[in-house]
Amino acid sequence: MSDTIHILLIICPLVFLAGFIDAIAGGGGLISLPAYLAIGLPPHFAAATNKCSSTFGTLVATKKFLKSGKVYLPAAIPAAGTALIGSSIGAYLNMILDEKILRYIMLGAVPVIAVFLMVKKDFGSKNTTDRFSKMKLIILSAGIGFTIGVYDGFFGPGTGTFLIIAFTGIVGFDLLTASGNTKLVNLASNIAAFITFAIGDKIIWHIGLPAAAFGIAGNYFGASFALTKGKKFIRPMFFVVLAILIIKLIIDTLR
Repeated sequence: MSDTIHILLIICPLVFLAGFIDAIAGGGGLISLPAYLAIGLPPHFAAATNKCSSTFGTLVATKKFLKSGKVYLPAAIPAAGTALIGSSIGAYLNMILDEKILRYIMLGAVPVIAVFLMVKKDFGSKNTTDRFSKMKLIILSAGIGFTIGVYDGFFGPGTGTFLIIAFTGIVGFDLLTASGNTKLVNLASNIAAFITFAIGDKIIWHIGLPAAAFGIAGNYFGASFALTKGKKFIRPMFFVVLAILIIKLIIDTLR
């Protein structure tokens, strides 16, 4: 019991922080998954327990964005569907290809994305989706879901952040709507993974469920901040997530 309490005192605040950041700019797993590994959980159990704590939090954040009208369902639903397909393909590729190749690509790409966001200060400030027909909007969104779904299944870190950037930079959603669309896509993939891990008996429930409560709180406050503060709050969070991602990529590469 004392060991469990000690573990929860470490995990719960980090899961709260991960949920808070994830609800705003994605990338919460960059904080929560290493936390589970740091307390000594084997990788599969860490990933499974992380999905337990993150899925419920993402559900709450998604609900808040849906209630606010900041999710464009005609784009988010097909993206969620293709992301599930892409993720399964990515997971298969992970088993036959060396992920070091993608890690090196990311080490070059992430700083470029950060510089782009710094230079383009009006990024995501307006919704410009009206330049596309509804069908083209759906096709583009489905393509985004599939492509980043493959990335999520193959590699994973920063998936939510890349979804927001793609929904904004390629399709033209404003940052809030892009973030809302991303929540629905993430929720679909999280639920699928959560069910799979639960059936496989990989979730450490006495850690995952208390942590889930903190994940719910983090996502709730993060979504509230994003919806009330808007672009001025979301934009700086991108740089926080990208910085964490770069650090993780460097550490993993050195290892």
